[in-house]
Amino acid sequence: MHSAASTAPRLGPDEPVPTPVGLREALPVWARIAALSFGGPAGQIAVMHRILVEERRWISENRFLHALNFCTLLPGPEAQQLATYVGWLMHGVRGGLLAGGLFVLPGLVAIMALSWIYALYGQAGLVAGLFFGLKAAVLAIVAQAVLRIGRRALRSRVMVALAAAAFVAIFVLDVPFPLIIVAAGVIGYLGGRAGRPEFRAGGGHGSGAAIASGPFLLGDDALPQERATPGATLRSAALWAALWLIPVAALLLVLGPDDVFGRIAVFFSKMAMVTFGGAYAVLAYVAQQAVEHYGWLKPGEMLDGLGMAETTPGPLIMVTQFVGFMAAFRAPGALPPLLAGTLGGLLTTWVTFTPCFLWIFVGAPYVERLRGNAALSGALSAITAAVVGVILNLAVWFALHTVFREVRPVTAGPLRLDVPVLASVDPFALVLALAAIVAVFRFGAGMVPTLAACAAAGMALHGAGLV
Repeated sequence: MHSAASTAPRLGPDEPVPTPVGLREALPVWARIAALSFGGPAGQIAVMHRILVEERRWISENRFLHALNFCTLLPGPEAQQLATYVGWLMHGVRGGLLAGGLFVLPGLVAIMALSWIYALYGQAGLVAGLFFGLKAAVLAIVAQAVLRIGRRALRSRVMVALAAAAFVAIFVLDVPFPLIIVAAGVIGYLGGRAGRPEFRAGGGHGSGAAIASGPFLLGDDALPQERATPGATLRSAALWAALWLIPVAALLLVLGPDDVFGRIAVFFSKMAMVTFGGAYAVLAYVAQQAVEHYGWLKPGEMLDGLGMAETTPGPLIMVTQFVGFMAAFRAPGALPPLLAGTLGGLLTTWVTFTPCFLWIFVGAPYVERLRGNAALSGALSAITAAVVGVILNLAVWFALHTVFREVRPVTAGPLRLDVPVLASVDPFALVLALAAIVAVFRFGAGMVPTLAACAAAGMALHGAGLV
């Protein structure tokens, strides 16, 4: 699962049982995890595994992997939900709020600050050059995500066909992302229920990892603080659904569905229910809707936002806060633009992450019922395969709008393609993108050095008056 797990020392069975941990003692540990949560979900999950399983021995390897498998079945950012789940497992709802809330906080503050800078100075001076360079690095990172997830997910011809169908559906036929996910899930569910070997989940996140041994605070047989009861489930569902949906309903009632805040609330609430497969998958749909349907952003600006999210701690899906900020900043109504942008960004984050607590606090007490369910495993496998095609669409879409200054939509019946104007190629963007791809794939450069090098190159080019 994690490179850290394969190199960490194994704990012996004679190790002392870890001392019980209260919320106050857990706070600095969750703060440390939040501060180190760079590199997308794979890196974030690796950090959690190293700290929670290997260093602190708060939770056993099997419990950690079981929690992770449950979180991959849910819509939303799996790393943030995994932190919420483990926090809930240890200290109930208060622990889940502490762990999940802290996981989001650094990214919320960082993206908000960068959004202010971008809104005020994004097209001026070295800031413009910085974001010009970040776009090239983002292309390489997204391409790497396609290959990484593809190696894990496309283990049969059926899965390859699902990925190809998803790519054609979203890139050529303009089929909505949620419909693609639902269709893939139904196909996988039926295939898993029928016992087809192509739909069995193989490997997963934890394949090949060394297993930490020794006593844990929460071993394989330990019971969580809070048990599942129908009354508690209904109360939890009602509370978190109200926290999520009452603000949305109030905005629609007071401002109307055509106001920018109403649109932000509705659009990102829908995203919270269908964001299976991780941030890269849903960002393809968010980018196309934000740019082409709502007109909130330009294509290059979406790449700038993704560059922000890649270089700050927290879930990658925090890029949606930048989208909400810019949407409200550009349609502030009677509010000052920066205030409207700030409120739009906070609203986006609220409707994106509040449902995550709903899924965990309602679903976690019943999670044992999902263990070994072939139909659900088949649905997850098919959704993951379809996500590969969706992420490939994201990479192609970003590449077209980064390397070429002009892209024209071409329609023919049900087909719709974005075709680049070859004469509009940006040679500096092309060279930077190719250099980032070579650095990542040929020399194994990490995400942060690649982003830093491309940002520096972009600022140098801008300083020389070349971009």
